Amino acid sequence: KSIAEICKTLSDASLDANTEVVIGCPAIYLMYARNLLPSSVGVAGQNAYKVAKGAFTGEISPAMLKDIGADWVILGHSERRAIFNESDELIAEKAEHALAEGLKVIACIGETLEEREAGKTNEVV
Repeated sequence: KSIAEICKTLSDASLDANTEVVIGCPAIYLMYARNLLPSSVGVAGQNAYKVAKGAFTGEISPAMLKDIGADWVILGHSERRAIFNESDELIAEKAEHALAEGLKVIACIGETLEEREAGKTNEVV
């Protein structure tokens, strides 16, 4: 319901043609969002893996994102770094593959909520 509401708001809005607008949502809702939005609004996967195919159960490849109409991917979330121990090296490999596959990348380099609340944003970034 919240995705439909956001998509309706974006679809009805008078958006600046010089500004790229992108919505990122959980993978299972990406096609739903893409179908609700005008082509002028981009759709971003919240993650993608570093290779095109193979035995990587549960991972999403850039090719899969492109298949459903996503043109962006968000990589390097602080949660992925903290909970799943994703390293800068892995995120760089993911970004390199996504770019090579024709996706645009939103690279996250931010802090966790705890780090932000502790005033450590600049130190972490």
